[in-house]
Amino acid sequence: MQARDETGAYRVSIKTAVRLVLWTFAWAATLALAKFGPGLLWDSRQPVASWVAVAVNLAVGIGWIVAFARFLRAQDEFQRKIIQDALTVALGVGWVGGFAYVVADAADLVAYDVDVAVFPALLGVVYMITILVGRLRYR
Repeated sequence: MQARDETGAYRVSIKTAVRLVLWTFAWAATLALAKFGPGLLWDSRQPVASWVAVAVNLAVGIGWIVAFARFLRAQDEFQRKIIQDALTVALGVGWVGGFAYVVADAADLVAYDVDVAVFPALLGVVYMITILVGRLRYR
């Protein structure tokens, strides 16, 4: 009986993970549409099309947040702990590092501007590293 419960929980976890992946791809696609659409797909002087693309991206982003919350709830306590720790570190790095960069830039201590795309990439790398560290630590 317990094996069936674990299998059922495993299926729920896989199902929520697949949905999260699909929402992630959808959000990335709508982000790319909002970023590159004005100029590639429509005239950049058509703000209505750009605003619609941004609104769609925001709506899909909200769907992604809901999918992530469902994914998190489907995990067992151990996995939630690892994910929570990784999110804490990523938020801290983003918050502290982001404001440190803003202050350094305002004081003209930064020789060149960093592309804003570096920020989510950095957070993604930090998150993945802390997930791996958490899994190794709790083995």
